[in-house]
Order: sequence, then structure tokens, then C-alpha cells
Amino acid sequence: MYMVADTIDDLMRRVFRALLRRKNLVVASRGESWELNGVLLRLRAPRARLSRSAGRGRPFSALGELLWYLSGANSVDFIGYYIKAYVDEAEEGVVYGGYGPRLFGVPSQIKTVIELLRARGTSRRAVVQIFDAVDLVGEHREIPCTCTLQFTIRQRRLNLLVNMRSNDAWLGLPHDVFCFTMLQELVARDLAVDLGTYSHCVGSLHLYERDNAKAESYIAEGWMPTVEMPSMPPGTPWPAVSELLRFEEALRTRGVEGELPSIPYWADLGRLLVAFARSRDGRNDAIQDIRSKMDSQVYDTYLRQKQNVTMPRVSRPLTLNLFEDSKL
Repeated sequence: MYMVADTIDDLMRRVFRALLRRKNLVVASRGESWELNGVLLRLRAPRARLSRSAGRGRPFSALGELLWYLSGANSVDFIGYYIKAYVDEAEEGVVYGGYGPRLFGVPSQIKTVIELLRARGTSRRAVVQIFDAVDLVGEHREIPCTCTLQFTIRQRRLNLLVNMRSNDAWLGLPHDVFCFTMLQELVARDLAVDLGTYSHCVGSLHLYERDNAKAESYIAEGWMPTVEMPSMPPGTPWPAVSELLRFEEALRTRGVEGELPSIPYWADLGRLLVAFARSRDGRNDAIQDIRSKMDSQVYDTYLRQKQNVTMPRVSRPLTLNLFEDSKL
């Protein structure tokens, strides 16, 4: 099955409609689910990676997960701050299947593929392996759902193909698309090429029965505006990433607001982290000041949600029709 869209919301609507049409439940270790096998999802505009919906518009936890990857860590203390569900996956303080060491360990697979593509731009060997043969041995609470990431440059655009063995459409898919398209843009900037398409291939794309009503409500929200994140600034992004990681660590571990990254794009991401921290502390009133300092207004919707400000709905009348999308 093949689905293509410009935005994450358009893509998820098609995914949910297809899954809600399924008739046979699959019983797995984490519960009963509706399943699609062998699905290819394609996002034509990878920067339209943030859902604008009330239910799935969660840039704060997605950003936290991305930074967890970029730090090279698999500590549950780090990711548990943003996503509590990971605490149940931990083994002796770490998440065994955490992607950080697999992406940025020694040697760093991401740095290796960047140098490979810098030397030979048409290479088909720029593949990062996340799922490993040893993951099939022994018992672990959580092993990687992602198998590989393949980067290719064509017409001076960096495309990314991600292969997943398993993907939870409600919880995992929007976070995965956010994290991997951000990684795609980081690599593109380092290679001084434009951003291409994002493709997401899944062996088992599933929706747990407990999330059916949530998926139906998501579809019922109707049309959502197409809004892309700002373009990542040109030039190598890694110094700014290091600044943001230092800022995040001080904020998460000591509650200290250090010096924001010097580039506005990255400073905005730091301010999102501050908004998340203030919300956790019950200081939602402080978010108004954060909103006033943002360089981009793209994030204002999410900040207003954190601030508990009532927002006007941009919507159209919708009759819920799970069979609506004829392209599936």
C-alpha cells in the first residue's frame, strides 16, 4: 500500500482511515491492533512535520526525543522527562533500544554517511543500521522499531528512506516522522544540498484498539492549515546542535535557563523547551513572555495550548467517512 501527502496531518488522516477499515484484529504482546502490512508513506514536504491537530500537535515531546537521539544517549532519565512511557521500557537506567548510541556512537554512523556522500554524492551505500542482529537474541523490554535509514542525493536534494519493522500509528508515527525529517534536514544542511522527499516504509503499521476512538476524533477535526517549520539555517548545523543540547541539559537537570543558541532558529527550539519546563512546573503564566520572544510564529499554536489560551478553530464542516480517500 502506498500513501503520499504534503503534510503529516494529511498523511495521518489517510493512515487512520485505512486502519479503521480493517476487519481482523492482530493480537500482539502490547495488545490487540488493526494492522496494515508492507506500507510505504511519502511526505513531499518534510518540513510540514508538525501536526496542527488538537490531539497530535505535540512538538515538545517530539523535540525532546530528537535531542535524546542527538545527544547519543540512551538514559531513561533524559527521555523520561519528556515521555513518561519510556520509564516502563528501561533496564538498569537505560533504554536498551535507544537510538542515540546507534546513530551517534563510536563510530558515528551519521558522520560516516555524511562523509561518504560528501566524497561521492550519488552513492547508494549511505545506509545507517539501527536494528542489529543481536537484538534478536535474549529478552529486552524494548528493541528498535526502526531498521535502517538510507540517504540519497538526487538533483542536489537529499532524500531519506526509513525502513521500520513495526510502527504504532497513533503514538509512534508522528514522533518518528518529526525526528527523522529533522535528521534528514541536519544532514542536508551539512552537505549543502536542498531537502528532498521523506519516505517511510513499514512492515507492520498498526493502530491499537484502545486508540480507535482517538483516531476517529482526529479525523473528525477536519481540514488543518498547511504550515511548515522554518528552513534550517544554511551551513553546518552541529555547533548549534551542541549549543541546544547544553541548554537542554541545564534546563532539564538543574532547572537553569542558560544562554540560548545564538541563531534564531535554534533559539526558538530552546524556548519551546523552556515552555515545556514551565508547564511541568505549573507556571503556565510564564509562557506569554516566551511567546513574545519567538522569532517564528509557526510555534505559537502549540505555545498557546500550553498556556491554556482558547484558540479559534480553523476548520470546515466534515462528515466522518472512513472510506473517503480513494487514493488508498
